Amino acid sequence: MRAASDVGGTFTDLVYYPIDPATGRPGAIQVAKAGTTPPEFEQGVMTAMAKAELSPASLDFFAHGSTVVINALTERKGVKTALITTSGFRDVLEIARGNRPDLFNFNFRKPRPFVDRYLRAELDERTNFRGELNRMVDLAPLPGLIDFFRAEGVQAIAIAFLHAYVNPENERRTVAAIRALWPEVAVLASHEVSREWREYERTNTVVLSAYVSPIARTYIESLEGRLAGAGFRGSPYMMQSNGGITTVAAAKANPIAMVESGPASGIYAAAYLGRQIGETNLIVLDIGGTTAKCTLIEDGQIRVSTDYYIERDARNPGYPVQTPVSEIVEIGNGGGSIAWIDAGDKLHVGPQSAGARPGPAAYGRGGARPTTTDANLVLGRIDPASFVGGEVEPDWQAVDAAFAPLCDRLGLSQAELARGVIRIANANMTTALRLVSTNKGHDPREFALMAFGGGGAMHAVALAEELKVPKVIIPVNSSVFSAWGMLLTDLRRDYIRTRLTALQPDGLGEVKAVFDEMAAQARTDFADEAGDRVPDFEYRADLRYVGQEHTVGVRIAIDATDPVADAIAAFHDAHEKRFTYRLDAPVQLVNFHLVATLPVDKPDLAERAASGARVEDTRIGVRRVDFDTHGIHDAAIHDGLRMEPGMQLDGPAVIQEPSVTLPIPPGVRVEIDRFGNYHVHLGAA
Repeated sequence: MRAASDVGGTFTDLVYYPIDPATGRPGAIQVAKAGTTPPEFEQGVMTAMAKAELSPASLDFFAHGSTVVINALTERKGVKTALITTSGFRDVLEIARGNRPDLFNFNFRKPRPFVDRYLRAELDERTNFRGELNRMVDLAPLPGLIDFFRAEGVQAIAIAFLHAYVNPENERRTVAAIRALWPEVAVLASHEVSREWREYERTNTVVLSAYVSPIARTYIESLEGRLAGAGFRGSPYMMQSNGGITTVAAAKANPIAMVESGPASGIYAAAYLGRQIGETNLIVLDIGGTTAKCTLIEDGQIRVSTDYYIERDARNPGYPVQTPVSEIVEIGNGGGSIAWIDAGDKLHVGPQSAGARPGPAAYGRGGARPTTTDANLVLGRIDPASFVGGEVEPDWQAVDAAFAPLCDRLGLSQAELARGVIRIANANMTTALRLVSTNKGHDPREFALMAFGGGGAMHAVALAEELKVPKVIIPVNSSVFSAWGMLLTDLRRDYIRTRLTALQPDGLGEVKAVFDEMAAQARTDFADEAGDRVPDFEYRADLRYVGQEHTVGVRIAIDATDPVADAIAAFHDAHEKRFTYRLDAPVQLVNFHLVATLPVDKPDLAERAASGARVEDTRIGVRRVDFDTHGIHDAAIHDGLRMEPGMQLDGPAVIQEPSVTLPIPPGVRVEIDRFGNYHVHLGAA
């Protein structure tokens, strides 16, 4: 038995399937959902297993993704952290960058560093930009610093020395000395987290990783303990932001690598499914209970970069995290997003969320403000009879009480307000989708929109209409798609080294030498998991024109006839697409990027059986549904679990499963493919 779980802001998803011991063939995918249980998130995992009657003792493989790291950062629930840096660089965190997005705001204040100044210390040491050790670190002041940190209640120490990304010798010496003096404290050095240049970004990243380190360690060990106590004999794997899984030891050593673990698995599942159905150009949208995440996949390729920020918006530069993350845009809009009115009587939706507790007002758990889910229920898009998979009867009295104050203040009926809430939520999500498509030079009309998560199907068609996307794909088990994606990912580590190298036609030897050094490190790191197997390697690089600041990532076919010339040509094309121009100028390689993966067994994508039933046989009733600009209609309601390959239906209609609702407005046609995915063709009916 193989299983994976994904802890979201509102629900904890579980996906599992058996393997026939005689044939080795996988059985049918099974799913379960349970409410997320903060702060003891592992309880939600165990609840989902109990709900599915799945014993951990039967598991041979278990992968897990969680929001525990990103939640600890955004909610400031990490531990008291100290920073030790090179003499003279104590204020790097405070100086930060001059990239304030709200340029003319005279009241602008830089984001407060995660480490207060009195906990930022200096040691005398110096490594130059070539990696030459000019001054060995002076550790004489360290015992006094440790005594001070201990007295101040510090639980984690981050170390970031100048140019340690080239030569980390002084950082290694300092880490060893701290562990000898204070074994109990969590200590992380910048070279263990990032070997990429940019002093502020690297320093901030190691600080954030140290800040969440004890939290992540406690959580992972609690999960290990609960699973082991229930009979699980193996060790779980943790989902990373780069789209791969890793061991619990590696996750505890660098927890910041899990900052966007849930969304990453959904993106890789989308790419995998896209290849199976011949859709390699996808705009991917994951709508959960708390947030909506989106990215773009072109020619089946997922972009992974270290240019990632938390809490970055139109007014806030946010905090950089220099760790490999699948490129996504995330906004605070989901099924639990709260509708509210500002002082100027303007309606907003999100980013505040009702979360798992109390949840939307309709849950009847004390939610007192209207959410996106409540609005969809009011408009008839969600079936009250199968609300939350039929496990919850909507609390209409609570819904009415939640909507009433806003209706009175704006002079709107409940239906009008609900319609406005959905429009605003859709507008917020459309803006995010444009950031990954049109804003980066891509025409949405050349892509299909693949939507998943609990709210993906609910909003996808309206978003596609706004962006002029011709087709929407709702995958099988879309409400637990990210958890399913964890069963499709490989063990993965990304190795990034900054080494400024002039790309010349005769420079292949130098490029290969650096990659060979990184590959040797990867083989060592994978030794325990690999056994006799050899990791697969993908060679990438960040290139720029000499004299420029920004880079563009390209793949290097290292075994091609002329990989350097091919990489330069690919860079010119990619640069022109991204920035609208190319230069007749020398090209420089800035970052070497080696992707090392160790494949794991994956389930086959099972085809759905066809009995020859007619689409009329799946019809279970009629419901009055408000399709907003398409009007209010009596919509045919169809049971999605009974729909078979080859079936088609035209709107107005609603396809519903226990945790998925797909409204189909007039003028829209839906087809079912051989795997059971819904293909929604706009303007085809």
